[in-house]
Amino acid sequence: MTPILQTKTPMHFLNPNKDALVADFVGKPLTALRTPAFIVDRAVFAENCRKMHENARDWGATFRGHLKTHKTVEGTKLQLISDVGRTSAVVVSTLMEAWGVVQGGLVADGTVKDILYGLPVGLNKLDDLSALHAEMTRYGGTVRILLDHLDQVRFLEEYERAQEHPKKWSAFIKMNGGLKRAGILPEPVSFKAFMRRVFASPAISVFGFYTHSGNSYGSTSLEQATSYLTGEVRLTNDAATMAMEVLAESDNREVNNQPFVLSVGSTPTALCATAEAKLKMTSALNGALELHTGNYTMLDLQQLHTTLIGRPQISQKVLVTVISYYPGRGSDGQDEAMCDAGAIAMSKDTGRIPGFGEVVGKSWKLGRISQEHGILVQVPPDPESGRTDPALKIGDTVEIVGQHACLIAAAYPWYYIVDSDEGSDKVVDIWVPWKGW
Repeated sequence: MTPILQTKTPMHFLNPNKDALVADFVGKPLTALRTPAFIVDRAVFAENCRKMHENARDWGATFRGHLKTHKTVEGTKLQLISDVGRTSAVVVSTLMEAWGVVQGGLVADGTVKDILYGLPVGLNKLDDLSALHAEMTRYGGTVRILLDHLDQVRFLEEYERAQEHPKKWSAFIKMNGGLKRAGILPEPVSFKAFMRRVFASPAISVFGFYTHSGNSYGSTSLEQATSYLTGEVRLTNDAATMAMEVLAESDNREVNNQPFVLSVGSTPTALCATAEAKLKMTSALNGALELHTGNYTMLDLQQLHTTLIGRPQISQKVLVTVISYYPGRGSDGQDEAMCDAGAIAMSKDTGRIPGFGEVVGKSWKLGRISQEHGILVQVPPDPESGRTDPALKIGDTVEIVGQHACLIAAAYPWYYIVDSDEGSDKVVDIWVPWKGW
């Protein structure tokens, strides 16, 4: 293969200093913060984490926390450890997150022992992944990768042949559940041919099969989300079944001597992974279930639309300031206002709930956005949601719940932490997320 230049995670670009931020902001009221500001309620975040441990336990699965939404040391600890359960397995979307886990002391103290790099393995990142693998191995941990193409396998073999001490990479096979984002289709002839080649590789040890039902975000009921969860399990289990058939025909049957891991999940499907859902699984499993998810820690309007959560479970909000007001300018003569949060602060993601965000407690929504400002528009009062107050004036600070927490959080260099168990009107901590790739 053509040589591929290796790249390294630029850790020398330091994150903001947490100690300095804590000294400056902890104890201050939210009204003293520069807006837009990203606010996280630690008590709600922690309860969401505890509930997901409960779901995994009741559903009969181990749990792997996805760190992509918050990207912080503090959030990782809450994701992995609760009074219901504990896990040491995570999945990351960037190597910066993986190195953040290491440099944050979470590997050295045993909090994290298993890191899955959650994209099909990038060939220009193998030096970096190998360094990460070596660091994890120092503490008895492991790094896992995703595979969905034989060129990845061939390059891994070529790469390891050039190493003084070649290793086997622990890999999930990524399955395409219909979203067409990544993964292999479970077509028997091509899939079995793929697995024969993978099982024969000296550079690969197949750990299990992984899928993510992103289309479950379109669910609007528990029944619909459960059907997506069932589909995730069926897909990975079918893959494991075909893999076992390949092994049974192989001269190298001992290449896999432990049950495959069937790793499934998205926030909607994980939210419905309960004891009741377990009773609906009728097929025998050719592997051990693992549940993975990430957005559930913060939640947002996209998840609210599924009906699987309520507004009190949303732990993140964006604090904004009203900077101008336009009486009667909107449709049907309704008022409009301008705030200092736009597409950078709120993202341009949309959802089934109209607009780019809801103003908490107010009968207003974020209706239009430009780069650094947004237009708030009046909406009919909604007693069920508590959004009934029509009053808004220049200088007001209001909280907005946006469409997609993962992209919203990515805009902010640090998060202001409040705690509703201690009174949520003052900053109690600062979380600094890992930035970059």
